[in-house]
Amino acid sequence: MSEAAAAGDRVARIRAALQAAFQPQALEVVDDSHKHAGHAGARDGRGHFAVKIVSPAFAGMAPLARHRAVYATLGEMMQTDIHALQIVAKTPEEVG
Repeated sequence: MSEAAAAGDRVARIRAALQAAFQPQALEVVDDSHKHAGHAGARDGRGHFAVKIVSPAFAGMAPLARHRAVYATLGEMMQTDIHALQIVAKTPEEVG
């Protein structure tokens, strides 16, 4: 599998896991690995990703709890596919 195909597969898997867990109203998953070429995490085959997610499931949760929920949802991928993950997690009310 090419590097581009592998990255696309990881984005699709991240997206599917977050969709299933949070039924978000908005979800954006971006592979930022190219910005980290040469970085230790990039060399071991794991990528850098940014997630923006808007879901009612985050209501009543502190920001840290939201991040932990996202990390827990991605589970094994955090060990095998993801080196770094930037998260913006909001409720629909916080977005406006």
